[in-house]
Amino acid sequence: MEWETKASLIKRAVNSTKPGLQSQLTMVTDPRPGHKTYAEMKHKGKKAGVLVLCFPQKNAPYLILTRRTDKVQYHPNQISFPGGQCEPEENHLDAALRETHEELGIAPEKIRILGELTPLYIPPSNYCVYPAVGIMNHPPAYNPRSKEVAEVIEIPLAHLLDDKNLLKEIWLLHGRSITVPFYSYENHKIWGATAMILAEFLDVIRPAFTTRL
Repeated sequence: MEWETKASLIKRAVNSTKPGLQSQLTMVTDPRPGHKTYAEMKHKGKKAGVLVLCFPQKNAPYLILTRRTDKVQYHPNQISFPGGQCEPEENHLDAALRETHEELGIAPEKIRILGELTPLYIPPSNYCVYPAVGIMNHPPAYNPRSKEVAEVIEIPLAHLLDDKNLLKEIWLLHGRSITVPFYSYENHKIWGATAMILAEFLDVIRPAFTTRL
């Protein structure tokens, strides 16, 4: 299957009816860090845009994630999508593209936006996060911003769609035991808000891609 055909499948899936919170909550920790939702907090929380960015590697779809440094204010050392806080008068899509450029050196004109996923409220940082889905036609060349990005991670979508890579562990966080679901890739554990956004993305593309990747 050619890359443009795969890109069309992703676009069609992302712009179909989305499961939203139903998918997001499959990757929430137990106990949850808070019970307020985007619907309650969309006019109160800070706004951020993130980019679920796909590209072809040997004609197979890959996804770009980053490992944050220990110098960032929120979620240090965690795996995240490129993106960040909206500037005054900036919409969430522009913020996602600007931050992707700042963090990874990928110019906005090299990215085609296919659609958006369901916004998510993150209680610990009081952010309403707006995920957009984009694609590139070629593997990107990176120029990571060292203050924010410790590592660039490229993951095959086929790996993430394989349920054997979806795991749970009990971690000690902030002085208490918490059950943490995560996607495992090499030595990485993708959890928290990133995993919640990723869960919806995988659920919407799964019907089209499970038998084709």
